[in-house]
Amino acid sequence: MEKHQTEISTETDTQAKGQKIKEITPSAEKPVAVVVGASSGIGAEVASLLIGRGYTVVNVARGLAKNERVKNITADVTQGEELEHALQAVGAEFKNVALLVYSAGFSMAAPVEAAKEADIRYLFEVNYFGAIRAIRCALPYMKAKGGKIFLISSLGSSYPIPFDSFYSSSKAALDMLVKGARCELKRYNITLTTVQPGGTSTSFTFKRKVYSEEENGEYAKDVHKAVAALANMEQGGMNPQEVAQGIVLETLKNSPAITFVPGGKNKAYRLMQHWLPEKWTEFLNNKKYNQ
Repeated sequence: MEKHQTEISTETDTQAKGQKIKEITPSAEKPVAVVVGASSGIGAEVASLLIGRGYTVVNVARGLAKNERVKNITADVTQGEELEHALQAVGAEFKNVALLVYSAGFSMAAPVEAAKEADIRYLFEVNYFGAIRAIRCALPYMKAKGGKIFLISSLGSSYPIPFDSFYSSSKAALDMLVKGARCELKRYNITLTTVQPGGTSTSFTFKRKVYSEEENGEYAKDVHKAVAALANMEQGGMNPQEVAQGIVLETLKNSPAITFVPGGKNKAYRLMQHWLPEKWTEFLNNKKYNQ
């Protein structure tokens, strides 16, 4: 597979890079929402629903949002300056940001022993450090009036995904970032929420970077079983519209949850982690991925 062939899961084909927002008309009456990664998947559905709720929505991604009412600014989240310039351009145009949703993500299936350091670092750039940069750039435009920040994590942050442990680790880091930053930013009436979707039927499944059998070596058979089980879970899971609807309803609350888990089945599965001994949940998790 070509290296980073699909790169950012919430984005479509690479567009020409630019630092100017096109066709944005400021409106003092509408709250402004920035969705990082609204060109596909959960981010795209969230952006469309926010438009229906009266937001001016700006998509920051390499690809364009499918909804024509969503404004676009192209940027690659792994390139710090591009993302920073994009958020600064939004802030300069509107003077404030009421809501930030970070929905960019990258996943790869590889054994810990065989994974390339460059791939691991790239994954964390997309999933974790990109979120930090987005938050830091949005804060100056939220402090005056308060705001809400939603980071799309994963149920995989609570239940590690075999041979996708770097993804799980990066999402667990997001969860802890939310909890710490909430304490720091409460003085500005800024709340943070981590969203933990379970399996969701999007193109994310088909954009996962999967190492070849040769690269996986002695782990090849187990990697194949884990990837197949994960793909079945995702494509047989919730549809992105359901997930997005839950997220948007949570954004409307005066005091959003610290951790929001869409779907009753997913909520119950997450609670099991707190109720059952760790070795039990490890056993059940391994069975789920045919390990």
